[in-house]
Amino acid sequence: MKKFLVYARGYKKELILAIICIEAETVFELIIPMIMADIIDVGIANRDRSYILLKGLQMVVCAVISLFLGNLYARFTAACGNGIGASIRAAEFQKMQTFSFSNTDKFSTPSLVTRLTSDVTTIQNSITNGMRPGFRSPVMMFIAIFLSFRINGALAVVFLIAAPILGIVLFFIVKNVRPLYARMQSAVDYVNRIIQENLAAIRVVKAYVREDYEITKFEEVNQNLKNTSEKAFSLAVLNMPAFQFVMYGTILSILWFGGNLVAIGDMKVGSLTSFLSYVLQVLNSLMMFSNVFLLFTRSLTSWKRISEVLEEEPDITDDRAITGDRSVTDGLAVADDVAITNGSSISNNPAKELEMKSGSISFDHVYFKYKEAAREYVLSDISFSIESGQTIGILGPTGSSKSTLVQLIPRLYDVTSGNISIDGHPIYEYTQRHLRDSIAMVLQKNTLFSGTVKENLLWGKEDATMEEIESACHIACVDEFIDRLDKGYDTELGQGGVNVSGGQKQRLCIARAILKAPKVLILDDSTSAVDTATEAKIKEGLAKELPGMTKIIVAQRITSIMDADQILILDDGKINAIGIHKTLLEENEIYQDIYYSQQQGGNL
Repeated sequence: MKKFLVYARGYKKELILAIICIEAETVFELIIPMIMADIIDVGIANRDRSYILLKGLQMVVCAVISLFLGNLYARFTAACGNGIGASIRAAEFQKMQTFSFSNTDKFSTPSLVTRLTSDVTTIQNSITNGMRPGFRSPVMMFIAIFLSFRINGALAVVFLIAAPILGIVLFFIVKNVRPLYARMQSAVDYVNRIIQENLAAIRVVKAYVREDYEITKFEEVNQNLKNTSEKAFSLAVLNMPAFQFVMYGTILSILWFGGNLVAIGDMKVGSLTSFLSYVLQVLNSLMMFSNVFLLFTRSLTSWKRISEVLEEEPDITDDRAITGDRSVTDGLAVADDVAITNGSSISNNPAKELEMKSGSISFDHVYFKYKEAAREYVLSDISFSIESGQTIGILGPTGSSKSTLVQLIPRLYDVTSGNISIDGHPIYEYTQRHLRDSIAMVLQKNTLFSGTVKENLLWGKEDATMEEIESACHIACVDEFIDRLDKGYDTELGQGGVNVSGGQKQRLCIARAILKAPKVLILDDSTSAVDTATEAKIKEGLAKELPGMTKIIVAQRITSIMDADQILILDDGKINAIGIHKTLLEENEIYQDIYYSQQQGGNL
């Protein structure tokens, strides 16, 4: 609750005002039965019309004040609930932006979406719908019980029987419904996952005519959510019949015993009527409180899921870069006495932020695996160097971890042991922002965002001039097709760039990366969808226009990297050979196999 209250601080005023309005409204509502008792026992008994009108006016005033306070409460509660929900969503989304790929992989994307939307909405609704009964019912219950004992102590003993019965039933319901709520939210995760996968791959689904299979798969997870929800809510609604059983039993008991007291003259009719009103208020308060408890139980499950995201520690941090302390280590596995930081010890004297100057890169006995518990390394004992301005090609069979290797350079993942240096400094001495801003990476899976072509290109440099944009597009051969688009650079791209071809999408992504003017450019199989002639033009443009930029090209085609300053052959996560095209073609078996197979296939 302490962590949750952090998000309520910004809405403390609305929260306090809402509570005051709720309590004041409750007091005025509780006065009404007492006034009604006076009307019956005094006004009607004495046939005093003026007294009846006066007390009736008092009842109307109390009712109007209660209505006004209820309206104010609704406004303050809505502001409080929606505000806290917005704060939690903002904090959760901000935390997600600090996650490395491994952090995101831990939760899965659909689960993170559910925790950011459905779980936050559950908490928001619990505040909005639960605040009034939560603060109203205890006050109403205790005041009503006090006034009931004041009217007739002997008759009020019935509460000592009714309350424990409701308490036992509520305990049973909450105990069994809480794990069902957790299962229900997990079921929502699965539904979101199937929907997301289907929409993302809708072209593949239709191409393979697998609509029926996808419908069946969705029906399974949807039915699972339905069944889990039914179990949870069917158990939760037992609260209502239990309450009604106790309420009607209590009313019958009071009418029986109270009627006898009225008959023998120990109690007046007005007092019995007032007593019944308070009994109903007490029981209604218990009912409201039990509903609040069920809301709280569900929101507690959602808050636990949200807290898992908020408390997740990013695997990759800037602690070492901020402190400038070369002795800082984080206890990760270390090979050859090379330490990796994550900030277990922090200096009090931050150093000036390190800047990347030239883009020379060195791998020193690098090992990597995605999970610490994994038996085998994905990459093992990787050591090589790239001089500033060089072009290096990375080639190897499918599954040889080529993409994984280049993702370590901008710290999309952190090495398990060993060291990667740029300009002679370990990469963890650079801040993530500066490191990634100095490295442009065109990933294997090209991503464009909804918006215009120009807006997508400006991701590379927000304040780029039109001249800079056209220059980058010329190098990436975007100018070959941009004029054929409806509105040129102002053409609207659908989500993911669905209205451009795969080759056009790749060239736009390359242009976006070039626009950053990075020290290091990484192309991860990013020309696979363009023809060899266009690829040759892009390579020529990069070499001619950006000679000082370090370029790393991951490729499947030897034509993509045969002119590189050096070619690195990966096999099963290890370096098999390093050399130039001519040497490798003469000496390396893997390179020869790839070369001749592509030659036979017509790629060379």
